[in-house]
Amino acid sequence: MEYSQIKCEVCDRIMTITLNRPERLNAFTPTMCQELVDAFGRADADDDVRVVIVTGAGRAFCAGADLDPKSRVFEGHSAGGRGDFEVYRDLAGLVTLPLYDLKKPVIAAINGPAVGVGITMTLPMDIRLASENARIGFVFTRRGIVAEGASTWFLPRIVGMSKAAEWILSGRVFGAQEALAHRLVTEVLPPDTLIPRAREIALEIAQNTSAVSVAFCRQLLWKMLGADHPMETHKIDSKAIWWFVQQPDASEGIMSFLEKRPPNFTMKPSTDMPDFYPWWADRPFMW
Repeated sequence: MEYSQIKCEVCDRIMTITLNRPERLNAFTPTMCQELVDAFGRADADDDVRVVIVTGAGRAFCAGADLDPKSRVFEGHSAGGRGDFEVYRDLAGLVTLPLYDLKKPVIAAINGPAVGVGITMTLPMDIRLASENARIGFVFTRRGIVAEGASTWFLPRIVGMSKAAEWILSGRVFGAQEALAHRLVTEVLPPDTLIPRAREIALEIAQNTSAVSVAFCRQLLWKMLGADHPMETHKIDSKAIWWFVQQPDASEGIMSFLEKRPPNFTMKPSTDMPDFYPWWADRPFMW
């Protein structure tokens, strides 16, 4: 797929996706949606990609949905197949739900304004860094619509119910320091150090960890958020430990530690995940 509204580059096993409509503050469109879904799918399938960074071109990360009627951004997507009527899906959710199932860690480098879908698309990303210039807003109630992209599921799990409710119900725009204070972002950085810091974290993962271990741990973190009891997590991580300790990456991880050398992990997420992965695939709600 050729991209017209994003840029996608791979260097040092890091895929950098840049939202690329700077003249429109990288406003979100159906085309951008399709291109992001394609790029994340490519990252997931490519064993040479270990980490994904998402940022924006120009002075904005993403100013939200492109409200120009020509953009057709609210036409969404028809999932179809439900009796004699069609099921509408919002475009933001078509991005966030595949992200939720991704095997690769994703870092958001929020370089400027991130509003509406511009911030909700980052919620299933694993690490969010913000520039000092970032301004963030869940502005849906101020546009007469509702929060999308499954953000009412993700946001309370990140910042707690009370703060999520305040931000979503008021729709107000706030700065990077407030986002940091409530753990929506993990660091606030000068603009010129944002991407270098994102790459530093990405390289730490890419150079020192097992790809299959990272993939499995990422999903343990996300999928067990809704577990009713820690025993549910204990059951799946016990099963995983039993499997992983018998694999070559575990042997390599131990030997590289004992020999005080960098590891050379060889297992691949595309072919070497345990046969019980994805263990959540039988979840009842699926389009």
